[in-house]
Amino acid sequence: MTAATVKPPTQDPPTAPTPAADRRAERRRRRAANQDTVPHALRGTPAGRVARGLLLAVAALATVFPFYAMVVLSLKPSAAVEFPSSLVPWPITDDAYRTVMDAQDVPRWLFNTLAYSLISVIGVLLLASLAGYAFAKKRFPGREAMFWSFLSMVMVPYHVTMIPTFAMIAKLGGVDTYWGLIVPTLANAQAVFLMRQFIQHLPDELFEAARLDGCNELQIFVRIVLPLLKPILATLGVFVFLWHWNDFLWPLVIGQSTDMRTLTVGIASLQQQNVPLNVVLSGSVIAFVPIFAAYLVGQRYVTEGVTASGIKG
Repeated sequence: MTAATVKPPTQDPPTAPTPAADRRAERRRRRAANQDTVPHALRGTPAGRVARGLLLAVAALATVFPFYAMVVLSLKPSAAVEFPSSLVPWPITDDAYRTVMDAQDVPRWLFNTLAYSLISVIGVLLLASLAGYAFAKKRFPGREAMFWSFLSMVMVPYHVTMIPTFAMIAKLGGVDTYWGLIVPTLANAQAVFLMRQFIQHLPDELFEAARLDGCNELQIFVRIVLPLLKPILATLGVFVFLWHWNDFLWPLVIGQSTDMRTLTVGIASLQQQNVPLNVVLSGSVIAFVPIFAAYLVGQRYVTEGVTASGIKG
């Protein structure tokens, strides 16, 4: 008789984690990382959670209160402002908004601001994407020196270059013109840097395959680079739009006539004309609504673009 052979127990091969398990593990890692940033005294206890909620509520109220006061006071009748009774939203009237919209200058200021912001967004994104592609994927002598010299503009205060820029634009006849308002703001070093950092991490195989298929550089840029730049283009578009919409100093310097003022400059000029406070604040609300809507539309792209450029940079 032969001895019975004992077979070792079979072990099932390890199974790969499912996507749901990966998501749960990622959530656990995020919760652990968030807890590391919370002080020990406020972590993991009901009192700590209540304290954090109160702190966040106070911060939220402090942030929202100026906007609440602006809207409520703009809806008040023309009268002396008395705190805190003037902050009660009753009675309300739209007389201030009617006065602003019936004014001859405000629609022109709104048009100037829209033209300044939208054309600048298109110009900045086009030039920055072209420059970023050249600095990231093209090889030419002096590329690094040129890039870092251009990037050094970020460290130069804007007020230092404003006077020479105004003198040059004035000599070329650009005062009180749209091109004099828009052209000097198109060279944006920060936008070029973000574009270059984003494009630099695109695989070179895409561009080599396109060249083998017979595409020239313009076709590569339009068909390959631009579609891949959608997140960073949306992010920069929102930022550039907000910056130009709220810009005050350069439009004040270059637009010396009433017809060439933007909303920020025009609303500030109302305060020098003894205009009632509710009218000034109603103009501020009108100027605030478009940029708030632009941020609401582009906030998802802002988050994605900042995350992608921050990680890759």
